Amino acid sequence: MLEIKDLSLSYGKADILTKVNLNVRDGELVFVIGPNGTGKTTLLRAISGLKKPTNGSITFLGERIDGLAPHKIVQKGISHCPERKKLFPEMTVMENIELGAYLKKDKEEIRNNFDMIFSLFPILYERRGQEARRLSGGEQQMLAIARSLMSDPKLLMLDEPSLGLAPKTRDDLMEVIFQIKQSGITVLMVEQNVGLALSLGDRGYLLEAGKVSLEGNANFLKTNSKIKQAYLGSN
Repeated sequence: MLEIKDLSLSYGKADILTKVNLNVRDGELVFVIGPNGTGKTTLLRAISGLKKPTNGSITFLGERIDGLAPHKIVQKGISHCPERKKLFPEMTVMENIELGAYLKKDKEEIRNNFDMIFSLFPILYERRGQEARRLSGGEQQMLAIARSLMSDPKLLMLDEPSLGLAPKTRDDLMEVIFQIKQSGITVLMVEQNVGLALSLGDRGYLLEAGKVSLEGNANFLKTNSKIKQAYLGSN
């Protein structure tokens, strides 16, 4: 579904990504892990058209998308749920969700998407008239994901979905992400909580200093000595 080849990206003279190679197959949940400041968020921004790569290519469903405008990439079927939610705090829950469908014209399809979202996040239906700023941190993260789903994506990209959440809220949200994957939506997830990513994903990539230093399926990464020592706190 998604193929990234030799992707490099710089800010001024600083190299953020260096010859990154990554692929996501239809129906997978693929995770990207690694230290803070290593380029994980920048990688998602490059895929969604918010940052222009210096070199390399990004191909989605057989078509080059690097260089396309962000709204064109959304139309192709990629939705990006950014880190720290990026909601419109003074707008209601319903208004925030509706914004996710700004490219959609089919009213019946939009209604169906609302039904799907409220089945995944019933608390958002209960809170639909409230301002987004009045939601708890977990509810705001649910709202951000719900908004991303309104474009009916083939690929959903999640940037640090568990960031700052209490353990129970985090676990509930991860269950919903798993349900999203089971519904047929492919997921690419950047996640700081390595144990969580390993328990949820099919395959993963370790990004360090802007480069892929390790990749493999979840079982392989769980047993890798480097992952265990540096990220799981075990030998």
